[in-house]
Amino acid sequence: METFYLFLVIFLAVLAIFDLSVGVSNDAVNFLNASIGSKAASFRVIMIVAATGILVGAALSNGMMDIARHGIYQPQYFYFSEIMCILVAVMLTDVVILDIFNSLGMPTSTTVSLVFELLGGTVAYSLIKIANDTENILHIGDLMNTDKALTVILGIFTSVAIAFIFGAIVQYISRLIFTFNYRKTAKYFIGLFGGLAATAIVYFMLFKGLKSSPFLAGPVADYIFSHTGKLVLYCFIGFTVLMQVLHWLKVNVFKVIVLMGTFALALAFAGNDLVNFIGVPLAGYSAYTDFLAQNGTTTPDTFLMTSLQGSAKTPWYFLVGSGVIMVIALLTSKKAHNVVKTSVDLARQSDGDENFGTSPVARVLVRVCSNASATIMNVVPVPVKNWIDRRFNNQEIILEDKASFDLVRASVNVVLSGLLIAVGTSLKLPLSTTYVAFMVAMGSSLADRAWGRESAVFRITGVLSVIGGWFITAGAAFSICFIVTMIIYLGGAPAILVMIALAVYSLIRSQIIYKKKKHKEAMQDEVNTTVAKLRTASNPIEALNLFRQHSREELKNDLQFAAQALSAAVEGFTHENLKELRHVMASIEEKKEHLKQVKRVGTLGVTQLDRDIAIDKGLYYYQSNDFASEIVYSIRRLVEPCKQHIDNNFNPLDEIQKKDFTGMDDRVISYLNRCAEMIEKNNYEIMPSLVDESNQLVVGLTQLKKEELKRIQGQSGSTKVSMVYLNMLHETINVVNFACNLIKVSKKFQME
Repeated sequence: METFYLFLVIFLAVLAIFDLSVGVSNDAVNFLNASIGSKAASFRVIMIVAATGILVGAALSNGMMDIARHGIYQPQYFYFSEIMCILVAVMLTDVVILDIFNSLGMPTSTTVSLVFELLGGTVAYSLIKIANDTENILHIGDLMNTDKALTVILGIFTSVAIAFIFGAIVQYISRLIFTFNYRKTAKYFIGLFGGLAATAIVYFMLFKGLKSSPFLAGPVADYIFSHTGKLVLYCFIGFTVLMQVLHWLKVNVFKVIVLMGTFALALAFAGNDLVNFIGVPLAGYSAYTDFLAQNGTTTPDTFLMTSLQGSAKTPWYFLVGSGVIMVIALLTSKKAHNVVKTSVDLARQSDGDENFGTSPVARVLVRVCSNASATIMNVVPVPVKNWIDRRFNNQEIILEDKASFDLVRASVNVVLSGLLIAVGTSLKLPLSTTYVAFMVAMGSSLADRAWGRESAVFRITGVLSVIGGWFITAGAAFSICFIVTMIIYLGGAPAILVMIALAVYSLIRSQIIYKKKKHKEAMQDEVNTTVAKLRTASNPIEALNLFRQHSREELKNDLQFAAQALSAAVEGFTHENLKELRHVMASIEEKKEHLKQVKRVGTLGVTQLDRDIAIDKGLYYYQSNDFASEIVYSIRRLVEPCKQHIDNNFNPLDEIQKKDFTGMDDRVISYLNRCAEMIEKNNYEIMPSLVDESNQLVVGLTQLKKEELKRIQGQSGSTKVSMVYLNMLHETINVVNFACNLIKVSKKFQME
């Protein structure tokens, strides 16, 4: 029996390592949002600063571990076997939920996951214990720490409103002080602002955090905590002078503040949220060692876990080791960058492609807020209103290269988020760092007028989607952990093994879905890169050259894709490979979406050209895109009946049909690849021969159609097969014709 529970403890440790990796991917948005969004430093420097903060924060996080030990359940009423059942269910649920949200690119709360998973598991086992209590002496209030649970839940969700409101207010005041052209006004206030920001960071991140650190004890700690007020004053004076001197030395103080804030947020994340990843496994380890210490005097089903009522004394090497794992995960995780992108896009200052659509609730909120704003502004005196508008003149905005917002807003985001999170940490309340950091960023972007009339409804929909995801997290965490706990209780060890297998399957499947999603995003990034280049073109000639280069790349890729898809479709149908046909259909759907995005480049490209040539060149671009779309649609119309035919297990092509069509298909694929090569080289000398070849291919395919019609008239072969075969020939003819038209239009677009 001890061996089985040792296995569970080891399994919890393995899940903790995985949870640390997944959790950092999810929570990277908390401390990377501001620095990455504002481009305060190079990506490498930002990562080094964040990694250092994580290591320090992990070492200071000891005080939060009590949440997993006795924050939700009353351990003195639960036996060792029951506690282990709850803890295993919590960890199984946690890794799956977090990985799913990471794959979707949606920031969710590891704190909410932990709290509601513990609630779900505790409620499940409490109901079991009450149902088995023949003496009716147990009640739900005895088994659950309801007061603490309610405090935690209220703290988590209250932080949403508090963070948003404070983010909006502080950013509004900061923008009035510094304006968007902060270089003009910084000389008057930068020393004071930097001193306040740096002092706040040092006070909350270090003085508060050090209280629970196992590394600081003795006379030094006593002196710091007994003279905190005086030290804070000295820090404020020193940092104010330092920031002013740095400004005089032409150092961008806002960048210094953002990097300090990034360090502080990373420290706060590790200090506050480390419990979410290792708190449960450490509680299980503590329970196991306490059980062994009783030297076999009781059994797992009779040993009450009263020892978990005491505070956690986590060894420093567990904390530092966890910090190292989180740093490695941060530096290597692509999902972390995916989650950061969502929050940065919602907070960016400029318009652009929106990741979210619109919703009825968002539309109503926009109208209500617009009307309320108009009413308020009617009351404000005109001189005051004009002065405010001058302070918010975003035409003077100073942005780093490819930044989404400026350094003033980034400074507010990191400092305010760090303060709010640190307050929760010092009170030992597991505030959600995700909620706080995300909502501060949203509040500051609203106050900064980043949500204009063209983007507000999309941004609000995005924020509501993220917040809705948080509530879904809470409900899913509670429900799934409740069910898993029940299954483990009823099924015992076999059920645990089954749950482990399901969790592994879910994680593998999630990874596959994520890779497909990243492939789509890579295609979108190509379009966005072209758009950015066109927008920054210095003159119409440069824009036309970029436009032509983009068209060559796209058309080459389209023709190569058509050749590959046609080859795979024919191969899949002739060999009755349903999986291959499904894969071709999926790739065609992706290509269709990509071609829709490419049309947007055409619209922007035309606006960058001289008026004399814009109409002709724009027309040729759109025609080439239309022909490329028709090629893809033709292949789709070819593949779909083939897939249905194989899926229904109908008769395959006969040998004559296979031989005739395969030979012609090879010629068509070769033709498409040579068209792609010609466009890539931008040398159209061989185009007449390609046009002649297209005519020959059409004649050959038409001849195959006539021969098939003769076979049908002679009533030889399967009618269903003949219908599919004739459709393949017809759509292949379309592919050839559209490809021929495409290269003709491409020549007109590329040539002077």
